Amino acid sequence: MNLFNIFDSITQVDPEFNERVSPRRDAIRNMMSFGKKVSLAAMPFVLSDLFKRAYGQTPTDVNGVLNYALTLEYLEAEYYTIGASTSGLVPTGAPAGAIATIRDHEVAHVAFLKQVLGSNAVDKPTFDFTAGGAFANVFSNYDTFLALAQAFEDTGVRAYKGQAGILKGNQVVLTAALQIHSVEARHASHIRQMRRARGGAAANMKPWITGANDSGIGAAVDPIYAGEDEKVQAGVDITTLNGVSGKISTAAATQSFDEPLAATAVLNIAGLFIK
Repeated sequence: MNLFNIFDSITQVDPEFNERVSPRRDAIRNMMSFGKKVSLAAMPFVLSDLFKRAYGQTPTDVNGVLNYALTLEYLEAEYYTIGASTSGLVPTGAPAGAIATIRDHEVAHVAFLKQVLGSNAVDKPTFDFTAGGAFANVFSNYDTFLALAQAFEDTGVRAYKGQAGILKGNQVVLTAALQIHSVEARHASHIRQMRRARGGAAANMKPWITGANDSGIGAAVDPIYAGEDEKVQAGVDITTLNGVSGKISTAAATQSFDEPLAATAVLNIAGLFIK
């Protein structure tokens, strides 16, 4: 869920957004304590209340960006829902439990966005998770299912990263959004660990991104990892720094920093799976 885009668009159409939220700053600051009382999956409903309290009604000027986020959440929610309900796809026990938990998180995100949009919410698109046949066995082969899940999660995390800077002026909202962002990153890491546990081609899978495409499922997902082979940060080539034992490798340099993904790129990626 790309909340950064949502808050950015609200600020653009309503410059007084920060001031309107400010009187409720103490209440919002307590979101950290809310996290101790409710599940992370329920946190989007707390943010939904923030919108309604700030405006007195559901905002209508940001329908475009809200529906952009909703489309992405529709995709992930349906993917995990199909995966969890497909007999014989996900092994019983811990794997099935993990997929069900991630599904519930994504379903909660969809419910949150639809609640905010009300009658303005776009309908769920018709998805083609085979991407035109590129992943024909996505719901019959568990390894393919996990690999594509990894690609979707990595996309979501990079989408957040691409918009983080716009919230630096509002630490309260930034904190709340980063709480959700960190959960999405945990999804991505856990899916990678699940793939590693499978062994075989994914035996060396890391919980972080290495280079421009470490998915193991070919060029079809290259756009998701475009730019992740960057080894220069803030004008400094990381591979020229002295590491613990000599120079830092290119692989380590790319693993150490996640790269942002622009909204247009995210929509182009989602488009690969929409009929």
